[in-house]
Amino acid sequence: MFAFDQIVQKQIFVFLSGPCCVMTNQLFQYHFINENKSWDQARLYCKDNNHTDLATVSSMADMNRLRQDLGTRNAWIGLQRKASSNRTWQWSQPDVQFNESRDNGWDTNTMEPNDYGIENCGTLNTDKKWADLSCNREKPFICYDGENVQSLNWADAQSFCRDRHTDLISGPEQMEKLDEEKTNNLIQQSQGGFVFIGLFRDAWQWSDGSSFSFRFWNLQYDDEIKDSKNMTWEEALYYCRHHHHDLVTITNMDEQRWVQEKTKNASSPFVWTGLRYTCSLGFWFWVSDEVVHYKNWASPGQVNECDMSGAMQTGGEHKWFKKHDEEKFNFFCSTS
Repeated sequence: MFAFDQIVQKQIFVFLSGPCCVMTNQLFQYHFINENKSWDQARLYCKDNNHTDLATVSSMADMNRLRQDLGTRNAWIGLQRKASSNRTWQWSQPDVQFNESRDNGWDTNTMEPNDYGIENCGTLNTDKKWADLSCNREKPFICYDGENVQSLNWADAQSFCRDRHTDLISGPEQMEKLDEEKTNNLIQQSQGGFVFIGLFRDAWQWSDGSSFSFRFWNLQYDDEIKDSKNMTWEEALYYCRHHHHDLVTITNMDEQRWVQEKTKNASSPFVWTGLRYTCSLGFWFWVSDEVVHYKNWASPGQVNECDMSGAMQTGGEHKWFKKHDEEKFNFFCSTS
């Protein structure tokens, strides 16, 4: 997994050299620097050494080159999300640019995009208009050059289309060529009448100013912290298992960093995790059945009592605290 967050941690990084402005099909020249630096330090290094910037990844071809050379190592690239950044709509196919004035197929009757909860992915609805939806819902989807009856979440649908076709269908011009009968059948087979298309939004930007929409996230976790919901631990567990997969499990430093980055949206001082204490056996365990090897307790001396579960601090050093089940906090669901 590439680490894309901007918390202050030290790791190796990848930079690119070559012109600042390039064509989508032009391969970047990447250089790997085996020095541990924070994201800001890595970017400054790239600029100070007469290179363009931290690496921009414009396509799956770029991504495959990086994965082949990096192996299992983590490395910074030039994708960043500033605190002041707003989410913007983009098309999944990197060579299709989203045009605010042209790309306006939203269903105005239902006030789309309405961002009900957090909805960062686009669909066709029963009126064949665009509507936003949570990316973690499982829906049929349309690839460019192929429809698919099976239901997947948006990220898995994107991967499916990239593996077997071109990508998720992107842009009004491609959608105008859809077979009307096949599209109607697909919508009718979908619960609620939504079908994923290659429309998504995020607040991430490439540090060199490129507008490439290519993303390749590790979406093990739900893209939304439940910041509007304060629940007891058991209520949170039930919610996650009913709507997603489970309360979040943290088994290594990479997962810890990813979750703590997401807690920036939380409105409570702690967020529940899937960490639970069994009073009868006297040990902590993850409700996902993972063994507790990696630990990040604020103090190992915290008292272990019955009816206690683990919560992560949303500020400071994001340490884990032992909290009584009946306290109410935001929580974090995993999707797999």
